[in-house]
Amino acid sequence: MTLKYLKALALAAAGMSFAMPVMGESVSGAYLAARHAGYFNDYSKAAEYYTLALARDPSNPALLENALMAFIGLGDFDRANAIAQKMLADGIESQSANMTLTVGLARKGRFDAILQNLDEGHSIGPLVDGLVRAWAEVGQGRMSEAQQAFDKVIAAKGTKAFGLYHKGLALASVGDFEGADRIFSGEEAGPLRMTRRGVIAHAQILSQLERNDAALELFDQAFGKAIDARTSEMRAKLEAGESLPFTLVSSPEDGLAEVFYTVASALKGEAADSYTLIYSRMAETLKPDHTDALLLTASLFDALKRYDLAIETYKRVSPQDPAFVTAEMGRADALRKSGKVDASVEVLEQLAKSNPNLPTVQVTLGDTFRQTKNFAGAAKAYSRALELYGPPTKSQWFIYYARGIALERLDDWEKAEADFRQALKLQPNQPNVLNYLGYSLVEKNTKLDEALGMIQRAVAARPDDGYITDSLGWALYRLGRYKDSVSFMERAAELTPTDPIINDHLGDVYWAVKRFREARVQWQRALSFNPEEKEAKRMRRKLDVGLDAVLKAEGAKPLTVTANGG
Repeated sequence: MTLKYLKALALAAAGMSFAMPVMGESVSGAYLAARHAGYFNDYSKAAEYYTLALARDPSNPALLENALMAFIGLGDFDRANAIAQKMLADGIESQSANMTLTVGLARKGRFDAILQNLDEGHSIGPLVDGLVRAWAEVGQGRMSEAQQAFDKVIAAKGTKAFGLYHKGLALASVGDFEGADRIFSGEEAGPLRMTRRGVIAHAQILSQLERNDAALELFDQAFGKAIDARTSEMRAKLEAGESLPFTLVSSPEDGLAEVFYTVASALKGEAADSYTLIYSRMAETLKPDHTDALLLTASLFDALKRYDLAIETYKRVSPQDPAFVTAEMGRADALRKSGKVDASVEVLEQLAKSNPNLPTVQVTLGDTFRQTKNFAGAAKAYSRALELYGPPTKSQWFIYYARGIALERLDDWEKAEADFRQALKLQPNQPNVLNYLGYSLVEKNTKLDEALGMIQRAVAARPDDGYITDSLGWALYRLGRYKDSVSFMERAAELTPTDPIINDHLGDVYWAVKRFREARVQWQRALSFNPEEKEAKRMRRKLDVGLDAVLKAEGAKPLTVTANGG
């Protein structure tokens, strides 16, 4: 899809959501409440308040449009469809309403009515209109007309790949696997850029043509060793000589679902998540078991911070689906983000029990424990993941790094250092590992030259990272090179201006170079950013008596300038 087309869709979305209605005071309160709910993507409240407003002003175009969007977001298709029909009856032209009407008619098998609506100019957009027309012709049993419609999409600027993909699916759905293979192989119109679903479709087509070896070769080319649960299951069947049925699209309704999913996938990251959501919702409405659409919808809700709806959507993936593990890990993450940490851990622990040999589950469990400061649980989960993975590979650097953090927080420095060094052995220039190990060595006042070199390499790799720059400034400070430290600490505070620890460090550095007034300003500033109580108490003490007195009371070494730092 061209960037121009995506931008046009995004602009259309902006027009849908923010039209200001003209209405009496009787509905203004409900409207304002709905707008506020919509701003925070609270679809439930938005639907409630727009419904109240519509009770007083039932034909207001903007209220109808926004209520429609709210019900689509909620996945309440019946109420969304009722609003869309009202808009059609009132002569209100709307992209989202036309989309909803199309889906509603497809669910009833009314492909004739879909074609009539298109002929009357009720448009969703050039690309979608063309594909919808083609699949509606398939639904009418008119394959010649359907192929002509697909060919028009193929001939249009910027939409060739979409037309070819859907034409191939349509041919396969009616049993023309030879014709479908000519498209997917690139024989008919040149190479077709393959998505994951396109590869799966082509593999099923090849298997139907009794070409399992070619299907396996396709998997190797497309995925290499990075296969997921679904493709792993398919590969096993192909290797066993079984014939894969063509299941990606088994009806015209499935074809229309694929249209909306295809567009949603293309829009993701190019248009607002709330707009992309409309398309993914339409896909799952037409095909409730469209797992990829469900996962996309859930990820969009996650991005919109509507974790309740993300959790609900992830739960719709069947336990028998190969993607169930992925969905459950997504649900656990959404639960954690919503503050339901215990429920998140429970989901992951259950998943680990039912899938004891999946290292990714253990890594996710370890990440959750680490983020919630259960470092003992994190270290145990990471260790189990590493056992399952076997001999170390480059891709495992993060697990060693994360376990090292957990062990360091458990005061097991010897094992933590070993993990950090193993992570660096796998990825020698990884900035996060260089920074963490270097900073830790400085804090322990050991191997200082090596530590400084590590942090300098980390800064060179990420010069705009405030935390890594802070580490370099702090290392120089701990080495007694106070003047050298100042510029790096100032840069760190500039890059990350609201971090309490970085501002506190800058205050210490200012004090060390006898810029006492500026030091107190920084400590006061650090306090304003709500540090943890232990750090806040120390900052207040420094404001009262100065850094020298605090260090003396703590039994720490006094500030001492080195020969090259004074």
